[in-house]
Amino acid sequence: MPDEHYENPRLAALYDFDSGWSVDRDFYLSLATNHTFPLGILDLGCGTGLLCKAYAEKGHHVTGCDPSLSMLDVAARQPNGDLVKWMQSFAQTFKSDDRYDLIIMTGHAFQVLLQDEEILATFSVMRQHLKEDGLIVFESRNPVINWKENWDYSMSLDLPEGKVQESRRFVEEEKDRMIFELWYQFPDEVLVSKSELRFLSHDAILNFLMISGLRVEKILGDWNGGLFHEPSSEEMIFFVRRVS
Repeated sequence: MPDEHYENPRLAALYDFDSGWSVDRDFYLSLATNHTFPLGILDLGCGTGLLCKAYAEKGHHVTGCDPSLSMLDVAARQPNGDLVKWMQSFAQTFKSDDRYDLIIMTGHAFQVLLQDEEILATFSVMRQHLKEDGLIVFESRNPVINWKENWDYSMSLDLPEGKVQESRRFVEEEKDRMIFELWYQFPDEVLVSKSELRFLSHDAILNFLMISGLRVEKILGDWNGGLFHEPSSEEMIFFVRRVS
């Protein structure tokens, strides 16, 4: 099941307030801006679909896939939500007769794949649904960075129903896993969502891609287009093609 902050309708409704348009979405949107023809685009783990709708508004044919029905409900109700084909599915079990020019997995959604089998299944889905000359782009946080040091935060959201206090708290780290909690203080209740992420190394991800019949074209280390430098880059942004 998706984590509570994705699955609970009350928390899903907050998502665009605390995770609105951002530099990483600008980056992903730019991947489809220099084409004279509409692209077929698949967004695995699309959430509330901000990026899907931005692609669709530029004339592309977009499918947004997410395991959370609550997130998809928010996406479909928003302006231009009808321009996107929404599908409820986990990335590793997604099935469609369509083949795509661009497949993306954003918002560090790759890191919720906790088991090797889930990663391999997701890469298999990507390869199967990618056109021969298509492109896969996804990102993961570089594990050499000390993420837990600056993981906690607190913010106040002013909503029509009143002020909501949101905070993120690191719980524990073991090997390549991090567990944390998100706390939401509503005027009438407190909701807590527990999450776990996997921080795989650059080499480990490359190995999974190779096993899956995929090849890396390049790896960027930031949203400005800088190349990945393992000792210092916070992001690992993979550009991937099918092996011929």
